[in-house]
Amino acid sequence: MAYRSDQPRALLTGCHGFTGRYVAAELESAGYEVIGLAHDGDPPREGVLRANLLDRSAVRRTVVEARADAVVHLAAISFVAHGDADEIYRTNVVGTRNLLEALASSDVKPRSVVLASSANIYGNAEVEPITEATPPAPANDYAVSKLAMEHMARLWMDRLPITLVRPFNYTGVGQGENFLVPKIVAHFRRGEKTIELGNTGVARDFSDVRDVAHAYAAIVARAPAGETVNLCSGVAHSLGEVLDRMAQIAGYAIEVRVNPAFVRSHEVERLTGSNARLRALTGFAPSIPLEDTLRWMYASD
Repeated sequence: MAYRSDQPRALLTGCHGFTGRYVAAELESAGYEVIGLAHDGDPPREGVLRANLLDRSAVRRTVVEARADAVVHLAAISFVAHGDADEIYRTNVVGTRNLLEALASSDVKPRSVVLASSANIYGNAEVEPITEATPPAPANDYAVSKLAMEHMARLWMDRLPITLVRPFNYTGVGQGENFLVPKIVAHFRRGEKTIELGNTGVARDFSDVRDVAHAYAAIVARAPAGETVNLCSGVAHSLGEVLDRMAQIAGYAIEVRVNPAFVRSHEVERLTGSNARLRALTGFAPSIPLEDTLRWMYASD
């Protein structure tokens, strides 16, 4: 793979994922040549390297080939209800460690390494808004794996310029229907009269994926090494509110049927974050209103 010598390079793991496509576009707009890192089972693509993050040798070879000036690590098991706990921990912790080990031993040291954690690490926090100083209280395996990843990553902060990013919920065109907001929008787009959901009273701090991608690029640009940063809008909306807004957009109300199978034990009832640190470090914070995001998703092909 040949790279232009006059462009900075960014290594982007999870490049084919929902978030990765938007982050790649933002980094390219910022002048980076984006080198994607995809799973070794994915088909070959121009500008994309392939490696299993659990294969230390393959990851090391990929990092040597990429010679990246910046790294954004998005690859992870990101679905909270993913059924394989072993895969969650191995991918999110061991896979990340393999990447950091390879970067630390590389002859070319990146100026910025951004690791995606999750606001799920806060669990059912009793404060609002949640700041980066809020004590973690993870309530599921996914959240525990992300908190473990953070602790592991701190072992490498004396060797790499790492920034830990804790995204709250976000959505947009291209997110799978196994996530709640795309599921709701898709039901309205199809004109369905009923929908099965769990607890519609849960509230989340939803951002637009386009804002999230912009925030990642802004963090790469500022490279605040050693920092932990919430990525959020600062406004929480319940699923009931999402349903009401979609009813206004689509012009009809949908009947909600509560399926007990969708009601999670240890459900995180409310997550609202503070983006003050993100704004202070980068001058940017998500601001696209949820209604605009829903309209964008509803109108998409």
